[in-house]
Amino acid sequence: MLPAAPAPEPAVEATAAPAIEADLADGQDDRIRERINGIFTEVPSLAHVTASVQQGVVTLGGTVADSQARQRAEAIASRVQGVVTVENGIERDVSVDGGLGLQAVAAKFQGFLKLLPLLGAAVAVALLIAAIGYVLAGLGALWRRATPNAFLAELIASAIRFVFVVGGVVIALDMIGASALLGAVLGGAGVVGIALGFAMRDTIENYVASLMLSLRQPFRPNDHVVIDGQEGRVIRLTSRATILMTLDGNHLRVPNSQVFKAVILNYTRNPQRRFDFELGIDADDDPTAARHLGIEVLKGLDFVLAQPDPQALVVDVGDSNIVISFLAWIDQRETDWAKARSRAIPAVKQALEQAGFALPEPIYRLRFDNPPAGLNPAGGSPAPAQPARERPPAAVRETLADTSPESEIARMVEEERATTGEKDLLDPTRPVE
Repeated sequence: MLPAAPAPEPAVEATAAPAIEADLADGQDDRIRERINGIFTEVPSLAHVTASVQQGVVTLGGTVADSQARQRAEAIASRVQGVVTVENGIERDVSVDGGLGLQAVAAKFQGFLKLLPLLGAAVAVALLIAAIGYVLAGLGALWRRATPNAFLAELIASAIRFVFVVGGVVIALDMIGASALLGAVLGGAGVVGIALGFAMRDTIENYVASLMLSLRQPFRPNDHVVIDGQEGRVIRLTSRATILMTLDGNHLRVPNSQVFKAVILNYTRNPQRRFDFELGIDADDDPTAARHLGIEVLKGLDFVLAQPDPQALVVDVGDSNIVISFLAWIDQRETDWAKARSRAIPAVKQALEQAGFALPEPIYRLRFDNPPAGLNPAGGSPAPAQPARERPPAAVRETLADTSPESEIARMVEEERATTGEKDLLDPTRPVE
């Protein structure tokens, strides 16, 4: 069987252009010309355009200020009933008065003068809304009671001022009908904001870190801390940096973005602190006896705490010595850590030496290929006798025995805080995180 022939596709009717009348009514060309010229007369930008009609064909002539007016004239003429086609012979007016559109500028200026009362009312409304925002932001006592710290209260006040100012500008632009301008301004502000965000990334990060530190309160004024390897006592926390006074009396500003990410060691939070030191004894000596003796000496020091107990640990065995680490605790409110350690080391050393323990010294072998005359290479010359050492005066010994806390840096910090009027974000009434 032969395959069936495909069904014929339905015929698509072509859209025919409207037919042109063969006979024109008497006076129709005159009516079309009068109609088009009448319309052009009422349009200021087409006042110098003329139209002539012959057999339904419209020929436009004259001058206009710009190409948009030329196209508008042709569109108007083509919409008049009875027009067959339009021949556009309009030329642009390149004269000073016509080309620059001074008449249009004058019309816009007159419109601006009429807009001045409404513009003044819009400015007054914007200023009123902004003033309300400033009044609300000025209620500092209210925001300080509602927020955890003064920094956050100031941030809320700034945000209120910003929102009310922007709201006033938006309402003013809407009153004068400049919604399109408002959209362009907001769009441009968004692009500028993104660019500034990338350019000021470090500044913004530092500002956010200041806010977080003011909420966390990681330390107190005059705390002895180590921040990212920088040691000192805290003077204050500002909106940009944490200010320390180093142990040698210098000011140190650490950016808050660095402080927020750093490991913070705070010596002040726990009043009890341990000190340690190492001493070596001869390899032939008994380390257990040396350990017990050192512990008894540490217990006998008036500044060493009974609890936790002092300890002594063997940490290393060298070629000619045994290294013992001695550990003891003090109360930092009554004893200075460095002074306590400085006093404990000679006390334990002297006790070990008096008990017969040898504290070995490094031994070096010297080789002389050509020994000088009079020197015995084999036995050498006997060492001269050392003169007896005199004990320091009692006043010096009393000074060395002083282990009271060092207060000079703490006093300098308190004076700095009292004399400087810079804002401090540290709040002693809030708990330390």
